[in-house]
Amino acid sequence: MGLEQKLPGFVTTKLEPAVNWARKYSLFQYPFVTACCGMEYMATACSRYDIARFGAEIPRFSPRQADLLMVVGTINHKLAPFLVTVYEQMAEPKWVIAFGVCASTGGFYDNYATVQGIDKLIPVDVYIPGCPPRPEQVLDGLMLLQQKIQNEPWDKYAYEKRQEEVRQTGREGSRILSPLSAGG
Repeated sequence: MGLEQKLPGFVTTKLEPAVNWARKYSLFQYPFVTACCGMEYMATACSRYDIARFGAEIPRFSPRQADLLMVVGTINHKLAPFLVTVYEQMAEPKWVIAFGVCASTGGFYDNYATVQGIDKLIPVDVYIPGCPPRPEQVLDGLMLLQQKIQNEPWDKYAYEKRQEEVRQTGREGSRILSPLSAGG
């Protein structure tokens, strides 16, 4: 059993806000950069906008060390299985930001080769609009994600709860769709 099941209620009610506060200010991002939005992604890390103020300054280039997947740019169907693999390799808790209109909806690439939004492949927590989005929009999206993390319930990532769901339903839920069934 996890820590949250063994501690009395008083301790976990005080511990939950502390854990969520630590999570929201220690985001280790994995940048999945594929297109022109990468320039704005890099500008967000520069001194003028300074994403370090929000605790998300260090990109991790291993999905096993990251908890925030930033999908930056266009995703085509040939690249989709790799994106799903990166998402599956990330440890819980994990969050996803769709960076730009191409990652959010496919952008102006309305054709057979482009995934029309990464939410057809993986669950998305925050969508950042724009082509490309300004660094101010990126910081706003990051702050929205931090608010979401702060308000998450303690047992959302409880291993025991998810294992019980697997035993009852026979599967882990419909969190990830197969890239082959995602359309196109």
